Amino acid sequence: MNLMLVAPELTIAVTGLAVLLIGLFLPTDSKKILGYLASLGVLIALALTVSSLGTEALLFYNTVSIDALSQFFKIVFLVVALLFTIAGIKYTEGNSNTEEFFTLGLFATIGMMFVASANDLMVLFVAFELASLATYALAGFEKKNIKSLEAAMKYFIIGSLSAALMLLGISYVYGATGTTSIPEIAANSATLASSPIGIVAVVLLLAGFGFKIALVPFHMWAPDTYQGSPSVVSALLAAGSKKMGIVAALKVFVVALIALKADWQIAFAILAVITMTYGNVVALKQTSVKRMLAYSSLAQAGYITMAFVVLTPIALGGGIFYALSHGFMKAGAFIATAAVTYMVLSENKDSADPDHIENFRGLGKRMPITALCMTIFVFALAGIPLTAGYMSKFVLFSSTIQSGFVWLAVIAILNSAISLGYYAKIVKYMYFLPTDSEKVSEPFPYTIAMIIAAVGVLALGFWSEPFVHWAMEAASVLLTGGM
Repeated sequence: MNLMLVAPELTIAVTGLAVLLIGLFLPTDSKKILGYLASLGVLIALALTVSSLGTEALLFYNTVSIDALSQFFKIVFLVVALLFTIAGIKYTEGNSNTEEFFTLGLFATIGMMFVASANDLMVLFVAFELASLATYALAGFEKKNIKSLEAAMKYFIIGSLSAALMLLGISYVYGATGTTSIPEIAANSATLASSPIGIVAVVLLLAGFGFKIALVPFHMWAPDTYQGSPSVVSALLAAGSKKMGIVAALKVFVVALIALKADWQIAFAILAVITMTYGNVVALKQTSVKRMLAYSSLAQAGYITMAFVVLTPIALGGGIFYALSHGFMKAGAFIATAAVTYMVLSENKDSADPDHIENFRGLGKRMPITALCMTIFVFALAGIPLTAGYMSKFVLFSSTIQSGFVWLAVIAILNSAISLGYYAKIVKYMYFLPTDSEKVSEPFPYTIAMIIAAVGVLALGFWSEPFVHWAMEAASVLLTGGM
């Protein structure tokens, strides 16, 4: 077995342990270096993953698969982790628990990466829970903040319930097929299709993954958790954890349970429509930008879920490309919100709602780089041309129309139009409403993270062809039944 194939995961693991151990011996004022060390580890892992593109292999008794799909999502998770660690340098400044913050983030990233590579349901579940447990703790990182503690508690309770439902669904699949290997389940899925156990398994797995992806009506934890968590953590949750749920669902439904397509396809269609519509409509009336972005994230999940309905190579590739685009857009938007929160708390540490939209008033004057990056992110999320969001929607929506699901595409396009209402409101506050406040210094780590994300959003919009082609290669792994 070539351990170089799991070198990215080993690099993140070693980095996480090194950060934790070194942090024990550093005074609080010197712990800033831990963020740079974590970022370096993620960069090395990202370079190792890119260098292994095109490799195909099965490891650990065929339970881990290295292929185009796993490599694609590993890069998504590592990019999000890089933005998280860079932004975390400023967020953890002067915090005595800095090493725990970065270690938990890195361990969550390991879990996400193994979910992307999982070729067995038990490996997938254990990796899922590794990432989830780390993010539960990160959501409550601000131990003296009631909202942060509430966010962590709700996330933990709902996450535990979804894990139980998922595991129960896996047990039914194992009981009917006698295996937890994803390719072997696909080969024996006719047994599930001819048995009532198959329907029960689909319902349980739909509910379990519905919670993880935050599809309505399984979304109740997401708005409170995204709002209450530190903004940098919300970036990891919305841009990383949600994509983990998507790649896991792709492996389970599109590969393992493809014989039951008639049962889950209509369910995903209903969930997609309800989720995108509810998310966009409720986001319109939000005054908390983080809560607005949370409901926006629901809507984006609804769009991506369309790929499960259409199931053509282009639609699946479009959904996978959307996952990459959304990682840049949503992580960047939450980090921009973190920069505004830092500004507000620097001026008034007792501010109860630092992410209130009023605090974005005149941001173009006060924090011009943050305002410009935030504008790029919200325009991309809305699907404005020449951005990653536009290209993602173009590929996904056009494939939906070509496959005969015109009604679904029309609903998605109308929802995109609705979303312009609240995205434009943020831009209006930043550039068109006056403020008497003076320009402030923009934190360097936040600025670097935002610029990286903005460059990613624009690159995927202007130079999308190679990335779309890469996403199509990843989708082909699903359509050939895995490895």
